[in-house]
Amino acid sequence: MSETAAEKTADADADAGKELSQETNTSKLLETDEAVREDDELANIVTAEEYLMSKDIVLLEYEKQMFLDLVHADGLLVCAKGLSYERALVHILKAYSDAGNLILIINGSDWEEQYYKSKMEAKYVHEVANTATERERVYLEGGLQFISTRILVVDLLKQRIPIELITGIVVLRAHTIIESCQEAFALRLYRQRNKTGFVKAFSNSPEAFTIGYSHIERTMRNLFVKQLYIWPRFHATVRGALKPWQAQTIELHVPLSQHMTSIQTHILDIMNFLVREIKRINRNVDMEAVTVENCVTKKFHKILQAQLDCIWHQLNSQTKLIVADLKILRSLMISTMYHDAVSAYALMKRYRSTEYALSNSGWTLLDAAEQVFKLSKQRVYNGQQEFEPEPCPKWQALTELLTQDISHKSHRQEQPKVLILCQDARTCYQLKQYLTQGGPRFLLQQALHHEVPVGNLSDNYARESQSIAAGTAAATSKVDHPNSGAAAVEASQPAAAGIDELAQLLSETDAEAQHFEESYMLTMSQPSLSQEKQPKVDPNTSIFETIPELEQFDVTAALEAASHRKQPYVCLQTFKTEREGSMALEHILEKLQPHHVVMYNTNVTAIRQLEVFEARRCLPPAERMKVYFLIHARTVEEQSYLTSLRREKAAFELIIETKSKMVVPEYQDGKTDEAFVLYKSYDDEPGDNAQSRQAGGQKQPQGQKETPKVIVDMREFRSDLPCLIHKRGLEVLPLTISIGDYILTPEVCVERKSISDLIGSLNSGRLYNQCVQMQRHYAKPILLIEFDQNKPFHLQGKFMLSQQTAATNADIVQKLQLLTLHFPRLRLIWSPSPYATAQLFEELKLGKPEPDPCQAVALGSEEPVAGEQLQYNSGIHDFLLRLPGVHTRNVHGLLRKGGSLRQLLLRTQTELSEMLQSQECGKLLYDILHVAHLPEKDEVAGSTALLAAGKQFGAGSHNRFRKAAVEARRGRR
Repeated sequence: MSETAAEKTADADADAGKELSQETNTSKLLETDEAVREDDELANIVTAEEYLMSKDIVLLEYEKQMFLDLVHADGLLVCAKGLSYERALVHILKAYSDAGNLILIINGSDWEEQYYKSKMEAKYVHEVANTATERERVYLEGGLQFISTRILVVDLLKQRIPIELITGIVVLRAHTIIESCQEAFALRLYRQRNKTGFVKAFSNSPEAFTIGYSHIERTMRNLFVKQLYIWPRFHATVRGALKPWQAQTIELHVPLSQHMTSIQTHILDIMNFLVREIKRINRNVDMEAVTVENCVTKKFHKILQAQLDCIWHQLNSQTKLIVADLKILRSLMISTMYHDAVSAYALMKRYRSTEYALSNSGWTLLDAAEQVFKLSKQRVYNGQQEFEPEPCPKWQALTELLTQDISHKSHRQEQPKVLILCQDARTCYQLKQYLTQGGPRFLLQQALHHEVPVGNLSDNYARESQSIAAGTAAATSKVDHPNSGAAAVEASQPAAAGIDELAQLLSETDAEAQHFEESYMLTMSQPSLSQEKQPKVDPNTSIFETIPELEQFDVTAALEAASHRKQPYVCLQTFKTEREGSMALEHILEKLQPHHVVMYNTNVTAIRQLEVFEARRCLPPAERMKVYFLIHARTVEEQSYLTSLRREKAAFELIIETKSKMVVPEYQDGKTDEAFVLYKSYDDEPGDNAQSRQAGGQKQPQGQKETPKVIVDMREFRSDLPCLIHKRGLEVLPLTISIGDYILTPEVCVERKSISDLIGSLNSGRLYNQCVQMQRHYAKPILLIEFDQNKPFHLQGKFMLSQQTAATNADIVQKLQLLTLHFPRLRLIWSPSPYATAQLFEELKLGKPEPDPCQAVALGSEEPVAGEQLQYNSGIHDFLLRLPGVHTRNVHGLLRKGGSLRQLLLRTQTELSEMLQSQECGKLLYDILHVAHLPEKDEVAGSTALLAAGKQFGAGSHNRFRKAAVEARRGRR
């Protein structure tokens, strides 16, 4: 029976396996048929317009026009922040997604790469392989390739990628493309050998194109595009797409406290004084960008850097101090406006020290500065010097908005969803702590965290400490601390006991405060507040609690957890995050679908993202979300927002005007060879011009010369120099070499050092070893010291190389002098910029033979180089070269026949002369090995020479030398 049962069981398993395999095969066939059907549908689509009419294409009107413009022609698209060209680009990539196409996406950030990969089909997106062989295979598979530009440049130079088969290149963040960057290098290599592929560039930073002269034209020239597409917010198509679906907006003007208003006024007065002072000192310098309005904006430091970097070494010390103080005053203004009173006071205290007073421009001595320090302290302590910090003005307005307005208007909904947007993670953490713990408790935490002396607490904060102590006793009793409840606060000593208990409580909170999250999910812990009979809410009490599901960043799980409790929930979110960038807001809007959005801080990009999100939903007016703006009217916050709008509008007007006057050559797209006319033709000799005039302009027939080559170390592709070398018409050979960075000729080896790298190499001794290797294997070693093109090419002070150096590196020049003494054949070249270096390399190669790649790779490695039969100990080799009579021409014969140092000492002068092939060299070597060399009597005079000799030779000095020194001293007496 058992055998029969086993047979039946086996038959049943076999039948089940057959059915399962049939089902699997059927599902695979269905999936394959569906994929083939989709491919056939896409194959039948002939035009871009038909693609937009296909299913699942949801784009706004202006996004459709972006898609059509970029599909029909190559070009650069510049759109306003928040209008999100990303969706149009996603559909462009989908339209080209095919195994027969190879699309390269370059210059994207990590979050952009992750975003586009999530929107594409996995079968068309290929990860970049680590090895060169794997990358060659992946390139041939087609699809979409997100690749770093440094790897792409090397693969293009080594022809690992089929350049002729590249369908096109998509360039993100096009405003960062300059002539010397790696992206421009890759595009030049691509266009030289591929005349049919496309180049499509995108940018959402119009202000970046206003910096410098003809920035937009130079960018288009580097991108090899002729078309420029401009999409500002005031574009008619954009207004027509967004205006019918505008969300309900409510602007709430929150007044500043009297102390905050006074502090803002005094800081602006100080800024105004410093701006007038810096313009008075530098009357001949263009200081148009240095205004009080610009001083309070976010990009003030970038404006200053772009304007003053090139003349920084010409400015006096007072101007540099004023520039630094303007940045500090801006940080004080931001801390006053956005941070709590305790944090702002702690920051103010740093700049009231004696050390800072002696190192600033003198603004701390002004009456306005004294008022700033005084008012900041009054925001924390009351008239009796008791600890009673004032809450942020927006806290009360936010509490009333969440508990009264939103709850009353949303009582018919089961779950009102509120999204609060903040400018940074610190503000996000501040609101989370305030909503979950209450204002007084959070301010006490900040006081202990910033080491602000609390002293005596006022009555309100004493009562808060009592409640905190009671909560601490109840919480800590669960973790085997039975005596913690006995330390409850007594009525007679509320302050001291409360602080002790609070310090014990905050031992864990301090560690948490060091790490700010970019998103928090809260739910209301008092659902009764949403009823019609609502009591007045105390702003000092906490009415929210966190949702632990969001710790894993799972918004869906957090929403489900809140829905089970039938409670409203609040999401705190920054405008952009580190993981998702500016697309984080779009992601949370799609996941959360909020009913209310509270703009705790103002941001142009976020406001437009809300407009675009509402336009995509196409809801009736009653169902659209309500947007609340909490803004301090007629303050620095409002002015900063208006300034950002004005700047963007002015930038677009400049770009539009530039486009109307722009002259675009027909060959700018690179599809003809005219775009690659280089600086110099290497088929001509230097004297051809004179010969051509004598011969009527006709040149003598000459053989075709090869393009000059420069061997470049693979690690050097992080710099701009290889790109500029190639732009001057030299062929770049990327190789992994162990000696030098650039090999120009068989005799010339160049080690390139930036200022910071030079200092580090000199201090660590690495440069000495590099020079030893270069001098050993090359006849003309060169140390190239390259300055930044945006920094002054100037020796600061007596020893300083540039402003990048510090006082601790004051001996750099002495170390360079020692380097030249140790290596007489080493040449130093000072270059003001990579452009000058590229020109210098070109001139150094004129009329010189080309370097051998195989020999350059073999030098310095374990393998013997061609033509070198013997390998010697490098230490012995260098020691012998330092002996008199030994030089590079005879050292190899001495190494070959000398044996060892002991044997060398036993040789006669005649034998040494035969080894060195010179009677004079043999005598010099024999004398240094066998004859005692003593200084002349006139060289030994006085006690100074005796002391120097004692230090040099010590107690065991030669007796004859000591006798001569004593005789010289007696003769002096």
